[in-house]
Amino acid sequence: MTDEAARIPAFMQQMAGIITTSVTMLDQHQMEIFFNEMLSAKRVYVAGAGRSGFIAKAFGLRLMHLGYDTFVVGETITPAFLPGDTLVMFSGSGETHSMASICGKAKELGGKVCLITSSPGSKMGRIADCIVNLGDIYGYYQKDKSTYEIRQLTGSYRSITSAFAPLGTLFETLALVFSDAVISALMEARKSEVRDMQDRLTNVE
Repeated sequence: MTDEAARIPAFMQQMAGIITTSVTMLDQHQMEIFFNEMLSAKRVYVAGAGRSGFIAKAFGLRLMHLGYDTFVVGETITPAFLPGDTLVMFSGSGETHSMASICGKAKELGGKVCLITSSPGSKMGRIADCIVNLGDIYGYYQKDKSTYEIRQLTGSYRSITSAFAPLGTLFETLALVFSDAVISALMEARKSEVRDMQDRLTNVE
């Protein structure tokens, strides 16, 4: 085994340690507001750019398994956003132009915007009705204020920097763990059984 491959378990342990540290820094009030919004939501739209978009889809999928009417912003079969609908946006920087535009539009249409982020003071943060700040331990978003689109065009995502959890990896990992934990809490609150969720799994694959 090469030296680099041998370090994979150490990198995993390092990530786990940072997740544990981040958990102790979460704002309980922010989490409670977001959880209550999810508990009472009728229709939930999810969105995010890049890898954050994958986390958003994973959260949306589990909400669907719980019985929510859930939609992914940008999909061709996504219906019109209506007053009273809830948008859950995943964005570490909170500054991505296309995603900020979606947040603004959702507010204009009479919906609520929930932001999962590492930058509560961002453009999206100023739009959102509720925010969960997952933190920015390494200060990645504080050092790089450029938007997702600019970083993609300039090749910033391809630059060689620190090997450990480069770019927005920590936010995305934290967002996945946090959103899965929210699903677990919703299951308990709604008295949902795993077998009920299994009945909603796709069966046309």
